[in-house]
Amino acid sequence: MDIPCHNSTTATLYIIATPIGNLEDMTYRAVRILSEVDLIAAEDTRHSLKLLSHFGISRSMTSYFDHNKQFKGERILRALRQGKSVALISDAGTPCISDPGYQLVRDAVAEGIPVVPVPGTSAVVAALSASGLPTDTFTFAGFPPARQGRRRTFLAGVSTLPGTLVIYEAPHRLLETLSDIREVMGERQVVVARELTKIYEEFIRGSVSQVIVAVSLHETVRGEVVLLIAPGDVKPQDSGSLQELLVKLMADGLLSIKDVARQASETAGVSRSEAYAEALRLRNSND
Repeated sequence: MDIPCHNSTTATLYIIATPIGNLEDMTYRAVRILSEVDLIAAEDTRHSLKLLSHFGISRSMTSYFDHNKQFKGERILRALRQGKSVALISDAGTPCISDPGYQLVRDAVAEGIPVVPVPGTSAVVAALSASGLPTDTFTFAGFPPARQGRRRTFLAGVSTLPGTLVIYEAPHRLLETLSDIREVMGERQVVVARELTKIYEEFIRGSVSQVIVAVSLHETVRGEVVLLIAPGDVKPQDSGSLQELLVKLMADGLLSIKDVARQASETAGVSRSEAYAEALRLRNSND
């Protein structure tokens, strides 16, 4: 199988994901491209220098963050226009996902400059994949507002969205935000994922009230926090309950397997793929 390989000696903007904690999550491709590009644009050059040094990478660097993105963005575009290759990295994870980069990508695309993603770690996807909440539909909404009034308005606005809601939160505001979720959205199932890929990685799962109690037991909540909120109708179910629900829905034979799986997914709080697979297994065993 041929593996696509972009020539990093030509004008190309690479969007490169970097580890969110564990350096072993750095990809071979990311290391190679960072070693070859003409310029690396980093959110914090001092922070990124430690990462690059770890992998023996020494390239020209420039800063690119929220407060200088207009000025530095033009400098980076100028380098690209001259035929140079540039890699954009953030402090951790995938650039442009609640990190600087969107405007630079937009402007490069507008000028016909190739933009190439080099995928890797994303706190959103990492937390969602291990959360135990439905993953077939989800919304990532970034950081909620810091002030309570605006935060509650924000939560009310996203409360009716389908699927799992994923947000980031600062550790010192976590308890306040959980309390607001209970006030605005009710007693939903939530997951707090903190320190992902690091030594003290932790997932706290349960109803909002249960998670509030668990978080309160920590003297201090440290590290990056991903907060996941289940859809309003999701209730914790065991496999036996799912099987019983599927049997009832399939009893009269009027619904297709697809419709049975959809209804079971919405009622039992499991993914459609899980409900569909179990429905097929039950049908085949009956046959």
